[in-house]
Amino acid sequence: QVQLVESGGGLVQAGGSLRLSCAASGRTFSSYDMAWFRQAPGKEREFVASIRRSGERTYYADSVKDRFTISRDNAKNTVFLQMNSLKPEDTAVYYCAARTILAISKTSSSGYSYWGQGTQVTVSS
Repeated sequence: QVQLVESGGGLVQAGGSLRLSCAASGRTFSSYDMAWFRQAPGKEREFVASIRRSGERTYYADSVKDRFTISRDNAKNTVFLQMNSLKPEDTAVYYCAARTILAISKTSSSGYSYWGQGTQVTVSS
């Protein structure tokens, strides 16, 4: 198992930047593909970005492509989400997750069994 704890959320003006971190416990962090999801009030949880276990491949939702960057440091058991050019529509609770069911699309939350508690990101206009 792996336990995940997000940090780095906050309030920022439109056009600003934030860097989210997700610290994982356990020795098996490097064996998991990781992802960030987000959920805005009244909306379903949606995929944001994912990264393969060794970090060589990343994938982004169209809505954040060219603005957000996912990365990981396996030596420190941490995955990051650098968010630039933030927009009010990026406001949501952001969750990191570890993927456990590879037969399910990486963009589906159903393929992830381990989740953090979430961190709030609020972008003011």
